[in-house]
Amino acid sequence: MLKPILNRRSGLVAAFLALFAATGVGAEPARTTLNFDGDWRFYQGEPPAPAPAQPLSGNYAPIDPASFAFKDDTWRRLDLPHDWSIEGPFAEANPTKAAGGFLPSGVAWYRKTFTVPPQANGKRVFIEFDGVMANSEVYLNKSLLGSRPNGYLPFRYELTDFLNYSGPNLLVVRTDTSRQPASRWYTGAGIYRHTRLVIQNPVHLEHASTFLTTPQVGKESATLHFETTVINQASEAREISVHVRIQSEGTARALPLALPAQTILPGQAARFAQDIPLPNPHLWDTDDPFLHTALIEVIADGRTVDDEALRFGILTAEFRAATGFWLNGRNLKLLGVCLHHEAGGLGAAVPASAWVTRLSELKKYGVNAIRTAHAPMSPEFYDACDRLGLLVLDEVFDVWTVAKQPADYHLNFQDWWQRDLETFLKRDRNHPCIVLWSLGNEIWDILPQNPDPAADSFIGPNRSIDVARALFTPMKDLAHRLDPSRPVTIATMRLNVSEAFTNGFADMMDVIGQNYRDRELAAAQAQKPSRKIIGTENYKTRAAWLALRDNPAYSGQFLWAGVDYLGESGAWPNVVSPSGILDRTNFPKGDAFERQAWWTAQPTVHVARILNIPTRPGRPNVDMGFANWTPVNTAPHTEDVVAYSNCDEVELFLNDRSLGSKSKDPGDTARTWSVAYAPGTVRAVAKNKGVVVATDEIRTAAAPSKIVLQAERTTLPNDWDNVAYVRAFVTDANGTVDPNATHKIVFALTGPGAIAAVDNGDIQSHEPFQGSERSAYRGTCIAILRATANSGAITLTATAEGLTAASVQLQAVAPQN
Repeated sequence: MLKPILNRRSGLVAAFLALFAATGVGAEPARTTLNFDGDWRFYQGEPPAPAPAQPLSGNYAPIDPASFAFKDDTWRRLDLPHDWSIEGPFAEANPTKAAGGFLPSGVAWYRKTFTVPPQANGKRVFIEFDGVMANSEVYLNKSLLGSRPNGYLPFRYELTDFLNYSGPNLLVVRTDTSRQPASRWYTGAGIYRHTRLVIQNPVHLEHASTFLTTPQVGKESATLHFETTVINQASEAREISVHVRIQSEGTARALPLALPAQTILPGQAARFAQDIPLPNPHLWDTDDPFLHTALIEVIADGRTVDDEALRFGILTAEFRAATGFWLNGRNLKLLGVCLHHEAGGLGAAVPASAWVTRLSELKKYGVNAIRTAHAPMSPEFYDACDRLGLLVLDEVFDVWTVAKQPADYHLNFQDWWQRDLETFLKRDRNHPCIVLWSLGNEIWDILPQNPDPAADSFIGPNRSIDVARALFTPMKDLAHRLDPSRPVTIATMRLNVSEAFTNGFADMMDVIGQNYRDRELAAAQAQKPSRKIIGTENYKTRAAWLALRDNPAYSGQFLWAGVDYLGESGAWPNVVSPSGILDRTNFPKGDAFERQAWWTAQPTVHVARILNIPTRPGRPNVDMGFANWTPVNTAPHTEDVVAYSNCDEVELFLNDRSLGSKSKDPGDTARTWSVAYAPGTVRAVAKNKGVVVATDEIRTAAAPSKIVLQAERTTLPNDWDNVAYVRAFVTDANGTVDPNATHKIVFALTGPGAIAAVDNGDIQSHEPFQGSERSAYRGTCIAILRATANSGAITLTATAEGLTAASVQLQAVAPQN
């Protein structure tokens, strides 16, 4: 059975119902949106089937799995979203290789049988997919509706003319990731984002046509520019008007504004636009992400024939050449990280609450901005950034026409870039969190061939600047046409090598973005002070930080990366890139605490023993702070201890004996001590103007004794977009984590719940994510839980050989509206 959709939009639907009840228009919205995620059949691979009795022709699928006659009784039954690749297994022979984390790829099929809801009679019916990885083909009752190579972008097909209104219908989706490597990071596979069925009247809003901007914002008033398009698929002309009502915190700010009526002929569309005054505007900001709602009605013959609710924010965001980024008249640096679209053991099918968990953790360390690397994220990601006050550099492509991998997007760019870019811009442009569009990452089309292998340059295809201009210009023009309110950049590489600073290409960008090479970008801005600049991808070094901190023109930077991610892992057995300031379970590394000291104003101190952690072959080791005073070597030796702090003075103690104080360095160098090891406690005491404002300590762990569980929440709503992270620690009898513990933790669950995934931070772990056990890594691992009913106690118990077990309880609750 198809259910009315209950997800991130359900609160807006409730707002509409309240509006209709208040105005007497009707009790039900004119548009019906039904959740289409449930009860699919899945098959990995090409299913064996007999050849058709005769060749099929025309617009019909030549493959039996798209027909009713094909039997899928033995196929796996599941609900969407679903990433089948994350189920593994890891294997060195998998064709995704290191780029895809050595996880499987290939063809997969999904089938769903459904009946048309009664309210669809006489209306238009559409199917919407938020993302299918990749090269999807969609069939309804054997008719091919369309195909989409890009796996990151949404698409929508009309079903109306292919539906059987008196019996069952069969929707079939084929996905294909068999050509590999197709990416430089893990992509996932399958229908890994939400789906929905949308039923609209013949006269309705054109999909994704509504656009809200605030071109004028002041303390006492603001102007909301509203525009949308209404399409007439009826058989006769209709006189149409559009009404708009603005709500704030669930309360209507004014009576609906009626835009002038227009007559729309059959098969035609009309654009409606209006500037709407907003008195006493409450602005959206990073520390106060206040959202408004626009309630939109299409009126024909005195009744509502379509409706839509969109959240938006009132703000000003601009980049200035001399002083960088400004938000609502306030100059601030974009302190950002780059993120891929997956979430560790959950793979690419990421619930909304998992994004909230991850982004909230990053905010603790001073992160105020995210770059989507190097593809569009799920809708839930942008919703989370809107609500959390995180600014976004939204990126659409990793390649244009020159390949980075044999089967990547360069194969489809020429045919698909315009449709994909338009889809991307229209989907995301109403999010207040987005302040900058990026049309590409390290695009090799821009770089020339250099015949000198010893030169610090790119060795690649011979490209001319005219080719690069011809590619970039129409993309930039499309972005400006669909969204004139935001600037455009590219996350470029080696602009000096391509002579982009002298041949004019760099100045085609509204804001010049460059990956790494901070001094080079700053020098180019100094040579031409009218340039606006931003670091689009940056090392996690002090030098990179100082380049931003000490240069007013530098708008911001985005560290590579925010969180460890699957793929781009180097040689087997590594399956994960360790580039993040958090590991893939959202556990902080030393880089996170260093950024907290640099990027936050709240007094902070974090003490750690410096470890040399090996990374991928061919890459240097990284020093990473880890909160432990439990070295494997207990013989007499010295250890390097670091204190990350933004305070004036930090004093270090070993077993209450002072090892001296160190003042804050003007160059933000971390404070370090060489300490003769002795078991016990290392404590850091931070002071401002002689007053203690923060403390932190690390202790030597005794023999591991027990498991300690920490759940991030106490209640768990019963819907796919809500999960709960539960962290297991291996500790001694006093609760000190043993960082050397590798016990296998076995999770058991009772009550109305399920384990969605298990994980740890080990970049070489090949344990399955789907299961009930996980080895501790540095003394910790996680289980991610999901509710399966609207009420009842969910109890998770963790056991391990030789350790005292632990339990934690969560309460299942009904889905949130």
